Amino acid sequence: MFQVSDLKGNQFLDLVDRDNNLLELSYIKGSPWLQNFSHSNSLCVRATRAITNHAPIGEYRLRFFPNKEFKCLYDQYPIKSRQYILYECKRFNKYWNSQRNSITHFVMFLERNHNAFAFSNDIT
Repeated sequence: MFQVSDLKGNQFLDLVDRDNNLLELSYIKGSPWLQNFSHSNSLCVRATRAITNHAPIGEYRLRFFPNKEFKCLYDQYPIKSRQYILYECKRFNKYWNSQRNSITHFVMFLERNHNAFAFSNDIT
């Protein structure tokens, strides 16, 4: 029901598998997408924040803390968005592949950029 309805909202990041098929999301143990993050709680948390777009980034700060600074410190981009972080930000360039909608490359991006989609006290 989640995949074919509007229940997931327009901010949800759709990821694809190696065959470019849309991943079916499930919380059931052994689900295809959750297996990619199971080795690290921190990775799973940051991936969930990125996928749901509930991450401590400029969009989040603008909505909840409108009087605070929310520009990217690296290239003065007006509002850091998920799209910007995944594809453009100079701070998060330790892994580059244009296929970041692929679960494999999305995980590699997160593993190489430990600060991406993390609150400052999440960083290990």
